[in-house]
Amino acid sequence: MSNQAKGKYRPQAISGFPEWLPEQKAVELMWMDTIRKEFESFGYACIETPSVEELNVLTAKGEIDKEIYVMQRLHAEEGDEARLGLHYDLTVPFARYVAQHYGDLVFPFKRYQMQKVWRGERAQVGRYREFYQCDIDVIHEDTLPLRFDSEMPRVMFGIFQKLGLDIQFRLNNRKVLQGYFLGLGIEEMSRIVRAIDKWDKLGEKGVLKILQEEEGLTDELAQRCVAIAKIKTDREGLVSKVQELGVEHPLMQEGLEELDQVLQDLQDLPSGAVIADLSIARGLDYYTGTVYESSLIQYPELGSVCSGGRYENLAGSFIDKNLSGVGMSIGLSRVLGKLFHENELPLGRKSPTDILVVLPQDDRYAEALAIAAKLRENGHKVEVFPSAVKFAKQIRYASRKGIPYVWFLPFEPGGDCEVKNLITGNQELADPAKWKME
Repeated sequence: MSNQAKGKYRPQAISGFPEWLPEQKAVELMWMDTIRKEFESFGYACIETPSVEELNVLTAKGEIDKEIYVMQRLHAEEGDEARLGLHYDLTVPFARYVAQHYGDLVFPFKRYQMQKVWRGERAQVGRYREFYQCDIDVIHEDTLPLRFDSEMPRVMFGIFQKLGLDIQFRLNNRKVLQGYFLGLGIEEMSRIVRAIDKWDKLGEKGVLKILQEEEGLTDELAQRCVAIAKIKTDREGLVSKVQELGVEHPLMQEGLEELDQVLQDLQDLPSGAVIADLSIARGLDYYTGTVYESSLIQYPELGSVCSGGRYENLAGSFIDKNLSGVGMSIGLSRVLGKLFHENELPLGRKSPTDILVVLPQDDRYAEALAIAAKLRENGHKVEVFPSAVKFAKQIRYASRKGIPYVWFLPFEPGGDCEVKNLITGNQELADPAKWKME
C-alpha cells in the first residue's frame, strides 16, 4: 500500500520554491544584513509593500503577464474574476506606493526593499518561481540628476565586494538603441528592442532569426540592427565604435552622452568592473534611459544577478505627476542557490546558539535556567539541555549543532561554573555575568 493510500504524502518542496537548511538560512540572513547595511550607508530607507497587488497594477507595464501568479479563493463563486496577483518584482509596487504616499515623502526619495517575489518561470538551478529580491531606487518629482545612475552600480559593487564576489556591470542606455533604430528608419522599435534583449540567451544568430522571420526585416536591415549589439567596450572606445556604424540621430547622441557621463563617474572602480555593452536592453517597457545588467566573474553562466535601469513617469498610471527614477535589484536567492549547489560557500552553523548549558540533574533545572538568563543578559545566545542524560550525549548534541561552548553548573551550590570550548578543548572557570566568548 502506498504512502498516499495510507493518507500520507512523500514530503517534497514544490519545484522552483526553494527552502534552505538552517545552516544555509544562516548564510542568507548574513547576506541580507550585509546588503541592508550597505544600502543604509548610502542613505536608503527601508519600506515594505504587500505581496499582493491588483492585477491592473501588475500588468500596467512590461510584457510579463504570463508569469504572474493570480490570487483567487479556492471556492470562488462562479463568474468571479481574479483581480489580485502576487507581485513579480518590487518596482511596480514601489511606483504605486510612491503615488499613494506622495504627500508624505521627501524627494528625491531613496528606498530599499528586501522581499520575496513570484514569477511563473521554468524552474532550474539559480532560477526560481519564488525568490528574494533586494532593491534600491531613487525617485524624484523633478528630473532626477544623472549622478544617481552611477550611484546604483557603486552601491552594488560595494555589496558584492563585501560578500567576496567579483562582479562586472554592463551598462547601456535605451536612448542609444532607440535613436539608432530611428536612424535606420525603424519607427516601431519596441519589438526590435525586446529581440535585442534576448542576445545573451539566443546569441547573434538567434536574434537575427527573430528580426528576419518574426519582424520581417530584410537581411541587410537585420544585420545593421545587430551591429550595435556587438559593441562591448570601456568608456574610451564607446563613442568611436558607435560612430563607425554610420547612423545618426539626436536621441542616440543624447543617450551616448548620458552613458558616457555615467561611465566617467564610475572610473574610480577597478578596471573592468564596469563596461558599456550595447546589447543590454532590458525587456520591461518602463525603462527609458540607463540600463544595467551584471554577471559574476566566477559564474558567468548564471546570467545577470543584479540589474535595473532608469525610468520616466513610472507612476503615471497612478498619479498626475511625472516622477523619474532609477533603481537596481539583486536576485539574492538566485545567487545563493547557485553557490549552494556548487558548494562554494562556507555554511553557517546549524543553530545560532553560542552556549549549551549542560544539565547534571533534573532537580537543578531551575538553577540552569537562572544561569542561562544571566548569560543572555551578557549578550549570549543560550540553550539549556532539557533532561539530565549523560554528559557525553549532551555534548554530542552541542557538537552536531555547531554550538561552540558548553557550560557546566557548579558541582556544589555556591561553587564556580566552568565553560568548555568545543573547538579548542580549553576549559576554564567562568562567571555567567562577566564571561565573554573568545
